[in-house]
Amino acid sequence: MAGNWSGGGTVTLDDGSTERIRCRASYAVGAGGTGLNLNLLCASDSYKFDLRGNVVADHGALSGSWSEASRGITGSLEGRGTNGNFQVVASAAGFTANLTLTTRGNRQSVVIRAETGFRGATISLSRV
Repeated sequence: MAGNWSGGGTVTLDDGSTERIRCRASYAVGAGGTGLNLNLLCASDSYKFDLRGNVVADHGALSGSWSEASRGITGSLEGRGTNGNFQVVASAAGFTANLTLTTRGNRQSVVIRAETGFRGATISLSRV
């Protein structure tokens, strides 16, 4: 999973409209193999998000922190992950999103679902 990824998908905005997005992701493994630093930058013609996170795994349980730079939001992450499948809830004041990340070889799928701010995103990435 470590390394650089790129691809695209769609983002669903708060009003229900959708836009195509292009994305770049980078992942770095640390903390003796149990930590992961992630950066996910996605943009369309009118929408952008810059998601960064630090996650630590402990026997399949995930915890950590995240931030979204363009909106100045920070929060916590909790979830589970094994064998390239991660299910995480990202929380902040007034915001909660469910993230599913699946990695199979050189392909990765990221699905984000939220109730406020934006409804979500579906992203397909390939290792660069």
